[in-house]
Amino acid sequence: MHILLLILGIVCFVYFLCIAFFVGHGTNFYFIWLLIGCGATCLSVLIKKGIWAEHFPGWFKRIFMVLVCVGLAVFLFVEGCIISGFTKTAPSGLDYLVVLGAQMKTSGPSKALQYRLDAAFEYLENNPDTRVIVSGGQGADEHISEAQGMYDYLVDKGISPERIIMEDRSRNTFQNLTFSAEYLDREKNSVAVVSNDFHVFRAVKIAKKAGYSNVYGLAARGEPFLKYNNMMREFFGVVKDFLVGNM
Repeated sequence: MHILLLILGIVCFVYFLCIAFFVGHGTNFYFIWLLIGCGATCLSVLIKKGIWAEHFPGWFKRIFMVLVCVGLAVFLFVEGCIISGFTKTAPSGLDYLVVLGAQMKTSGPSKALQYRLDAAFEYLENNPDTRVIVSGGQGADEHISEAQGMYDYLVDKGISPERIIMEDRSRNTFQNLTFSAEYLDREKNSVAVVSNDFHVFRAVKIAKKAGYSNVYGLAARGEPFLKYNNMMREFFGVVKDFLVGNM
């Protein structure tokens, strides 16, 4: 058991270091891999040296194992729901797309946002009557709003400005979809929510909770190396939005 925990700890440490030094990242969430690595390594040492067996009372170990098993079951269930959104596609001829914002850099959209915009562009090219709402405010580390950056990107690729609506007040997914609903009829219009694959499940659930009656998910690709980090982060996003009643 201690060997498996040690391997887990090493893998988490290596993944953390790769994200920190070799891969771009928009938030500090990736530090969770450092925490998991430390926890797994410490538990491995405790088991190896016999401290876990000799110095921790039985009731504590039983409660700990129950919590681990319940937590793992919840984690696997939620991750299964997240994975179910990976292949979502939207039918032709929808009234609107809603592209959810992500980090804007001085050089342009982040990779995650670019993937969303490219998926939206492909759909808009094939469905010339569909309009698009680009949704995202301006963060403290962003030189323009995410909506403005998305607008500029799509216009540069040839989408007519008349087809693009900017929603530039939102700060999170719930606000993205709530504020975007002000520009459409959420009960009558057909809408596809465009986001990266790991985010689609939660986004569609929030949209339905917000009153979108005819809504689909349109999954854009995610950054391959960051997929595990994003899925871990999304787990907490799903749990949070479920607990606060957003989905």
